[in-house]
Amino acid sequence: MKWQHYQWYPDFPTKQLRATQPPLPDVEGIFRAVEEKGDEALYELTQRYDGVKLSALRVSEAEIHAAQVPPALAEAIHAAYENIWNFHFRQLPQEIVVETQRGVLCGLRYVPIARVGLYVPGGTAPLISSVLMLGIPAKIAGVPQIVLATPPSSNGKIHEALLYAARICGISEVYAVGGAQAIAALTIGTQSIPAVDKIAGPGNRFVQAAKLEAARRGVAIDMPAGPSEVIVLADSTAHPEWIAADLIAQAEHGSDSLVGLITTDAELIPAVEMAIKDLLSHNPRRAYAEETLNHSWSLTVPDILTGIQIVNAVAPEHLILACEKPECYLSHLRQVGSVFLGHLTPESAGDYASGTNHVLPTGGMARSFGSLTVLSFMRSFTYQQLNPEGVKALTPAVLHLAEAEGLLGHAESMRLRYAAI
Repeated sequence: MKWQHYQWYPDFPTKQLRATQPPLPDVEGIFRAVEEKGDEALYELTQRYDGVKLSALRVSEAEIHAAQVPPALAEAIHAAYENIWNFHFRQLPQEIVVETQRGVLCGLRYVPIARVGLYVPGGTAPLISSVLMLGIPAKIAGVPQIVLATPPSSNGKIHEALLYAARICGISEVYAVGGAQAIAALTIGTQSIPAVDKIAGPGNRFVQAAKLEAARRGVAIDMPAGPSEVIVLADSTAHPEWIAADLIAQAEHGSDSLVGLITTDAELIPAVEMAIKDLLSHNPRRAYAEETLNHSWSLTVPDILTGIQIVNAVAPEHLILACEKPECYLSHLRQVGSVFLGHLTPESAGDYASGTNHVLPTGGMARSFGSLTVLSFMRSFTYQQLNPEGVKALTPAVLHLAEAEGLLGHAESMRLRYAAI
């Protein structure tokens, strides 16, 4: 492993700790192909990029209904489902109604988005958990039409566990198409796949670029969610082997992931390195993990609060606080996707089954984006109502402001109502 070691000093340049993001791929050609040729383009692109010749894009409802998994896996999926549901159900917003002054009633109401597209990555591993992380909050939000797109496996089918998870989330519209072409189809619409109002879900650089193109074309997206990231912030009480396992867990996602270790204990670094070598020796995804670890880093800091300053500057997707009394530092965190408190809380708990969502902003976007929630699948609108008393009370303020802005039509629309009462 050839990760970079740094020693903190005042004005340490935190930019070098962020993931090196290669230029996003140009996906406009894929969008144009889907726009011009519809389903035909999806068949061609799937064969070109996935090496799969599909006979149909949509998975039949009979196939979804028939999907089965081993009993132990089914039990795990249902356990995760229950925890994710319990946490997300409490996120449902309440309508707000306020009388701002006598006779003036203002309200804020939330409604589900009409049709959403969920993207679940495929590629090197079937992400069963992502179906739950996307499907459950969409279902709780009350979205009437939920569409799921995911890449087919080499036999042209969708992994049965993905279909099983989709079924228990109440999703019956599933398409065997992945990558940028799936995002293009959800954005533009084809003969088989109607366009959606919003697209949600993680993916690689191509999916990330496609989602940004979708946003440019007027379809909402949840967030820029690309290659995965974790930073472990540790003190001398941390367990080297546990930290090594956490870093490997993130690194095995793929070669463009980011892992970093910040510690107050310089002696912890070589101990973690040794543990990584031991654990990697029997990891079947060793090649992916090693490639990531070779462009990752460690940083020695004088204290945990300095480490937190670094974390806020980097704005990582995941942060593991492997230190004493981690809850004491929670109030100092500002820019991070999801936090895992204490030695007993691995990031994999949140990835699968603790209840929080694993669809999170990456690439430093935690500076302005938060995790996926039920609100990601809803939109709000305001309303107001004036009675005669409210018209009388509000008219002077409206007239003065409208006239000061030179918008006399605004003033007149209020004045006419005032005159009528």
